[in-house]
Amino acid sequence: MSLRVPRSPLVRVAIMLVAAIGVVAAFWWHGPSWSAVADAFTVVRWRWVFAAIGLNLLSVLVRSIAWGTVIEQAVPPPRPRYRLVFAAFSVGLFANAVLPGRIGELARVAVLNRRMSARRGMWATLVGTVFAHRVFDLVPVIALIVYVLLAAKIPQWAVTSLAIFVVVGIALLAFAIASARQRHRSPLDGLGAVRRLVAMARQGLAVMHTPLAAAQAVFFQTAGWVCQLFAVWTAMRAFHIHQGLAAAGLVLVLMNVATVFPLWPGNVGLLQAAVALPLVQYGVSYARGFAFGIGLQAIEASVGVGVGVLFLAREGLSFAMLKRMPDAAQAEVPEEEVDAGDRSAGEPEERLVGGRRR
Repeated sequence: MSLRVPRSPLVRVAIMLVAAIGVVAAFWWHGPSWSAVADAFTVVRWRWVFAAIGLNLLSVLVRSIAWGTVIEQAVPPPRPRYRLVFAAFSVGLFANAVLPGRIGELARVAVLNRRMSARRGMWATLVGTVFAHRVFDLVPVIALIVYVLLAAKIPQWAVTSLAIFVVVGIALLAFAIASARQRHRSPLDGLGAVRRLVAMARQGLAVMHTPLAAAQAVFFQTAGWVCQLFAVWTAMRAFHIHQGLAAAGLVLVLMNVATVFPLWPGNVGLLQAAVALPLVQYGVSYARGFAFGIGLQAIEASVGVGVGVLFLAREGLSFAMLKRMPDAAQAEVPEEEVDAGDRSAGEPEERLVGGRRR
């Protein structure tokens, strides 16, 4: 007997609300000492907070350059300018920060798709570039995990999680390399859902055909992760947690593991616990670690939300439009090839939803 996911928006909202109330109640009754958490914020050194925000912004810049490199290899001319790529990337960060389910990955595709001349299969190709961009994350992530395993004090419960993460990452990287060797583009129409997703991923992995461009994308993704690592280390100093880069790397890895499956926006609460628990190994009280987790998430969200809202308004989009992102089945291919002249500039919402007329 198979379980069916409820389609009613009201039912989904009700389920998320019940889950959120349960999480809040659990942390309220069994969480840290909230007075100690509040006290940790009274001694925050704000110059380190601003430095962490600057490093996170730099991370966003270089990671968007990596995505632009992937797009240059996958999309035929005319290609979008970097300014548009950065705008789309920023909108995606905003959507991921405020909405569950990694909606931001489709949001950044939608922003690019609505500003490019209509070409058949463009939506699928852009979705593939997002997958390829995430694949290049695996190189610095695996390197960071190896560094953490060798240098950090890791609680036993985290060792298994990190080992599974490494195995899955290597498997995905191997799949990406194998898929990139198949240069032909299969038509997506008539394929099953899984095969369509694989076909889209292969289109985005066209950057693998050019080793120099692939190396450039890996370099910028790695630079982005290095910026994030130093941002975490800097934020630790803001909360008077004087530990080395190994501890910062452990925090960065586990907070990303905690947000792999976004159960609710930001996985608030779960992320803080994932940050605070390993820091206990370093003599940091659970309350101070939990406060640091709140501050760290706020620092990262301030960049994603701040820059994202700016470009959301610049692109003439609204928060309500982000919530109407298509799912994977709807977003795979456009229904028909549409001439660019047939769409007027006054129809941004139609092109936002997967290139389909609504």
